[in-house]
Amino acid sequence: MNSYKILKNCVFVLLFYNVIGCSNQLKIEQDSYVIKNISIIDPIDGFQSNKHVVITDDLITKVLDNNTELLANQNQIIDASSKFLIPGLWDAHIHFSFDKSLAPSMPAFFLAHGITSVRDTGGPIDFVVKMKNLSLMDPTNNPNVYIAGPLIDGTPNIYNNSSPSFPLLSIENNDTIEIESNVLGIVDKDVDFLKAYEMLKENQFLALMGIAKKRNLNVTGHIPLSMTLFTAINSGLNGMEHLRNFELSIASNSEKLFKERIQLLENPNNLPGSTLRSLIHSKQRMRAIDSIDINKFEEAANLLVSKNVWQTPTLFLYRNFSQKIFKNPSFILELNKLPNQVKQKWIKEITETDTIVDKNGLRYSKWLESMVGKLHKKNVPFMAGTDTPIGYLIPGRSLHIELEVLVESGFSNLEAIKAATINPATFLGLEDKVGRIKIGHTADLVILNSNPLDKITNTQDISAVIKKGRLLPKKSLDSIAYKN
Repeated sequence: MNSYKILKNCVFVLLFYNVIGCSNQLKIEQDSYVIKNISIIDPIDGFQSNKHVVITDDLITKVLDNNTELLANQNQIIDASSKFLIPGLWDAHIHFSFDKSLAPSMPAFFLAHGITSVRDTGGPIDFVVKMKNLSLMDPTNNPNVYIAGPLIDGTPNIYNNSSPSFPLLSIENNDTIEIESNVLGIVDKDVDFLKAYEMLKENQFLALMGIAKKRNLNVTGHIPLSMTLFTAINSGLNGMEHLRNFELSIASNSEKLFKERIQLLENPNNLPGSTLRSLIHSKQRMRAIDSIDINKFEEAANLLVSKNVWQTPTLFLYRNFSQKIFKNPSFILELNKLPNQVKQKWIKEITETDTIVDKNGLRYSKWLESMVGKLHKKNVPFMAGTDTPIGYLIPGRSLHIELEVLVESGFSNLEAIKAATINPATFLGLEDKVGRIKIGHTADLVILNSNPLDKITNTQDISAVIKKGRLLPKKSLDSIAYKN
C-alpha cells in the first residue's frame, strides 16, 4: 500500500471515531430551545421516558434520547425532569356564538386548560370567521380555530333565534335550490368542514353531500330525522355529533318509528323547529333505547367502521343536563372564574332551574355512555368534544371532564388522550401537522406535572402550554383567563 492510501485510510478512521465520539452531542442553534429530560406521551407511539425535545420557531425539530449532550446556552434549556409532555388538546365540539358575551374570553380559557385547537360546529358565518381570523392573526395567544359555519338545517329550522336556548346558529333551507345557494356561500368563506342538521329532507341532504364532495369538505352533523343512519352514512356523512338519532335506526321497531316520524315531520300544527324536534324525541327516544336490536347495532357499528365515520359523543353534556350537575355548589363556585356579565347571567338561570333529576334524561345519558363503550370496542373512531358553552359548560374545564367520562365508558387513558389530540386532527386532514409529538409537527404541546396514563385527571395538572413554539407558563395563562 502506498503512502497516499495509508494516509487516506488513517484520515477515514480518525473521522469515523470522531463522529462516534461526538454522536451523543448536539449543538442547539440560537433560534431553538430544548425541553430536557421529559417523558413524552404520544397518542400513537405511547410513553417514552427521559427525552429531549427540540423546538425551533413553531416546529418540533428533534426528539432525542437523554444521553445526548446538549451544546447550548442555559437559557435555551428547560429542565423538565419528572414532568410529562402531551400534544396540545382539542375540544372538537364548541360554539363560540352560543353566548356571544362569553366568546371573547373563550380562547384564553381554552389555552389555560391546555386546549390548543378547537372545532366550532355551528354559528353565524361572519362571527365564526372573525374568531378564526383572530386565531390566525395571533396564533401564539389563541387556539387554532376550525369552523363549519352555520348549521345547515331544513324547515322549520331549530336554532333560529327563537329563545336564549336556541340562538341563531343555523340557516334555514326550504328546498334544494336554497341548499345549493346557501352552502356555496358558506363554502366560499373558507370553512374547514360542514355541518348537517336534523330538519333536512333527504333530497336536501343529498344536495349538501354533493357540494361537499366536489369541494373536498367533510360533513358532520346530526342524522336528519327524515333519514335513517344507514342512508345518511351510505350517502357520505363523515361524522356524527352526540350520537344524535343513532338509537332510532337500531331499534327493533325502527321501521315503525320511521313511519311515525315522517308523519310528525309534516308538522300540520306549524310548530317551531325546536318544539317539533323535542316532540319527536319525547315520543320516540325512550321507545327506541328500550328495544335495541343487537343485529341492527352490529350492522350500524360495522358500517361506521367501514366508512370511517367519526363520533363526537359529548357525554358530559348529557350527564350534566340529566343530573343537574350545574346546580352543584362546587360547579357554581367554578362560575366565579367567568367574566362578571356571564357569571351573573348563568347563576341567575341556574338558580331558577329546578333540582329534579330528569329520569328519562338520566337513562338516556347512561345508555349513551354504554353505547360509546360498545362502539369503541368495535373500533369506531372517536373525538373528544363538549358542546361548550351549552349547558353551562365552562370552556376548557369541561374537556377534561369529558376525558374522564370517556375513560369511565371504556377508553384507556391513552385512548382518551388520542381522542383529544390526533383524532380531531385526522378528521380535518391535519394529522401530518398537529396532534403528535413528532419531528415536523407544530409545537402545540402541554407540559404536565403528573402522568395522565396513571390518572386521566392529571391532564388538568398543567405546568405550561406551548403554542406555536411559544412557552406559556400556567400562571400567566391563568392571569389572563381569570383576570376578573
